Amino acid sequence: MLHPLVTQLRFARSEFMRGFVGVSPKDAKRTFAPLNCLSWTVGHLANQEQFMWVLMAQRRVVVPNLYLEVGTGQPGSAPDWAAMQAAWRTVTAAADEYLDTLTPELLTTHLVYEGEPQREDAGTLLLRNIYHYWFHLGEAYALRELLGHTGLPSFVGRMDDVRY
Repeated sequence: MLHPLVTQLRFARSEFMRGFVGVSPKDAKRTFAPLNCLSWTVGHLANQEQFMWVLMAQRRVVVPNLYLEVGTGQPGSAPDWAAMQAAWRTVTAAADEYLDTLTPELLTTHLVYEGEPQREDAGTLLLRNIYHYWFHLGEAYALRELLGHTGLPSFVGRMDDVRY
């Protein structure tokens, strides 16, 4: 059975991507300092998932050099919209291979990076990932409003598949 936190992550992902419906490639690359552009935001979340659920958990990388383009602490960029959407789809599919295996016991273990266990256990990393999606979704909506987009969703979407 899928762990409820994984279900919540998938819901956060779906709401995140729903927030980008109708964004043009041109608008996806527009920036309003100090905010990053929308294409960067999608790549940035893919980068976090790749680091945690693909690199640390599975010891592999599915989108090489993603960190250099959209990683925390890297110079600002306005990456290609289609490339970032494709990277996000590739990474989340790979991440799901690990996330589908999570149990309450595994959530209390610490993933290892460069020989060192992470300070936060896998469950806390999963919460961090979920909250990261919501943080950047709010930022993306603000950007879309600055871009003049209208008809944006005004509230969290249908929760039929994530009921308590």
